Amino acid sequence: MQSATSQEKKSNSDNIVKQDAAPAPAPEKIVPSDELAKTSPLLVEYGPLTFSPLVKKVVPAVVNIAVSQNVPVKRNKKIIIPPSVKGTPLEKEFRQRQHQQQQKITEAGSGFIVDPSGIIVTNTHVIGDSDDITVSLQDGTQFPATVIGSDSLTDIAVIKINAKHPLPYVKWGDSKRVEVGDWILATGNPFGLGSSVTAGIVSARGRDIGSGPFDDFLQLDAPMNPGNSGGPSFNLAGQVVALNTAIVSPTGSSVGIGFGIPSEIVAPIVTQLCKTGFIDRGWLGVTLGNDDRSNGVRIIDIDKKGPAYNAKIKVGDRIEMINSQHVDTVRTFMKTIAIAHPGSTVELQVKRNKHELKIIATVGHRPKDADN
Repeated sequence: MQSATSQEKKSNSDNIVKQDAAPAPAPEKIVPSDELAKTSPLLVEYGPLTFSPLVKKVVPAVVNIAVSQNVPVKRNKKIIIPPSVKGTPLEKEFRQRQHQQQQKITEAGSGFIVDPSGIIVTNTHVIGDSDDITVSLQDGTQFPATVIGSDSLTDIAVIKINAKHPLPYVKWGDSKRVEVGDWILATGNPFGLGSSVTAGIVSARGRDIGSGPFDDFLQLDAPMNPGNSGGPSFNLAGQVVALNTAIVSPTGSSVGIGFGIPSEIVAPIVTQLCKTGFIDRGWLGVTLGNDDRSNGVRIIDIDKKGPAYNAKIKVGDRIEMINSQHVDTVRTFMKTIAIAHPGSTVELQVKRNKHELKIIATVGHRPKDADN
């Protein structure tokens, strides 16, 4: 389903008003919608004729982010010394200046305010290793921003600005309730042009695009372009259900395949980043593979310094359940362990050869360089 442009929506709205103005014959029988739903093979509930009220409600909390980084200017190895400087005391200083010259690179992205004190959510890749971050509000006011914390594994970052007054902010929605086909409103700063709004639907859930070990994206067909990263996608209640993060495009611009991190993942990470500045994930130290022949995941390798080794888990074991919940995929297992508090215990139902075992493992702290 393709979203309509604002002009098309206005035209459609005008047509409906004109049609409503004309007298219509009374129907012979009015069928209640619940009865119609029982008899009709498909009951379609159309989206809003205009997103304008929703836009006015949420856009004041969406910000533009400009980041800059000073990088050394690439030069040829040979430095040409002017004749007037060569052989003088200024030659050494001239050479040093040539080596030290830097170029400021500026890029643009998006973010959104989640607390009136100036807490802003964006993507880690938006702020990168920037030297300066500038946030622009919808009224054009600009503030320098500081980084509160970031998480590269999920591409979620939190920055903060200091304003003299409470700022407009948006609230989290429940992405678990989002269904394929639901309307969403995406906002951001495409190509650095400034605040822009697009609309579309949720195309799919649970997408793994290979960007990290905890991929679980909502796929969205609302047009997104470079600069939209870090912006929010809203449900029709004006609640944030996704953090716009990536697009698939052979041209570098929108082809209707965008990806947002669900709010059920973003919100708790933002909370922890605000408290500690980093994410302390659980870890067992196992390398896993999906077992296509049966339920569960199979242990392929074990880190001898990890909790799984201490719990006597062995290569070849198949983990079928964790804390009484079925394990369907490697991603399910990884996410469950990652959100477990280090120092807590998990109960694993393991099948080893033909024997069923219950193993209690103590969750460890995930090392920064861990890949399992």
